[in-house]
Amino acid sequence: MKLTVDRLRVALDRTPILHGVSLQAREGDIVGLVGPNGSGKSTLLRAVYRSLRPAEGVVRVGDDDVWALSARTAARRTAAVLQDATGDTTGLTVTEIVALGRAPHHGLLGRDGAEDHRAVAEAVDRCGVRPYADRDFASLSGGERQRVLLARALAQDPRLLVLDELTNHLDTRARFELLDLIRATGVTTLAVLHDLDLAARLCDHLVVLHEGAVVTAGPVLDVLTPRLLAEVFGVRAHAGRHADGVIRITYAAQPLAPRPGAEAGVPGDEEGAEDDRAVRTPDR
Repeated sequence: MKLTVDRLRVALDRTPILHGVSLQAREGDIVGLVGPNGSGKSTLLRAVYRSLRPAEGVVRVGDDDVWALSARTAARRTAAVLQDATGDTTGLTVTEIVALGRAPHHGLLGRDGAEDHRAVAEAVDRCGVRPYADRDFASLSGGERQRVLLARALAQDPRLLVLDELTNHLDTRARFELLDLIRATGVTTLAVLHDLDLAARLCDHLVVLHEGAVVTAGPVLDVLTPRLLAEVFGVRAHAGRHADGVIRITYAAQPLAPRPGAEAGVPGDEEGAEDDRAVRTPDR
């Protein structure tokens, strides 16, 4: 299902955080939300999954304004997986955690039916957590927990996945396994990622936020230009698609980019000088 964010403005304690943010995610696309710390990424996600009401603007999932829907109806469409936000899971097994994803589909009696059991079993198998389905959730490793939380979200049968730094605190293999799981879902996804290499590997499109506004958006290679990487992220680097089809970011020998207006390069370092010419920001 398509996601549309249109001219969103959000303030916290009367301090403006987002300034007229607009973006789109087509059905089935994975859109990465990237930017420096404090740029408003998590705040934007909160407005999308109905945790923080915007001052202005609209968030649509499909054709409907999510803030015009009931909380239950909105939760049936959008599932959020947030970093380090497991809630009270004391004594719950993996299967019980995954089953919590069915809550928006329950009636007043809140009883699990055949469809709930099917959705939970399918999510458990899809995310590869069947081997520890009966274990206490608290006993799992970080990577195992993230798989379970993704399974809970998929059991919700959402049309939109919202992910906030799902790969935090995971080792290299666990990160790649989780990326493959997300890609295989086929669900429209908006994901905050601090690691640009992971964002380039996972996402179809990127939206770059800086100081609460969208700087640029589009296909990964169109967005991650040397100039953008220098001006927004402060590094000398370029992105390119390798022979295996994966987009990777290559950083210069001197990776830190000069600040706007500062002298760049090191005397006698031709590689550094060439990188400076590629990413130099205009004087201000």
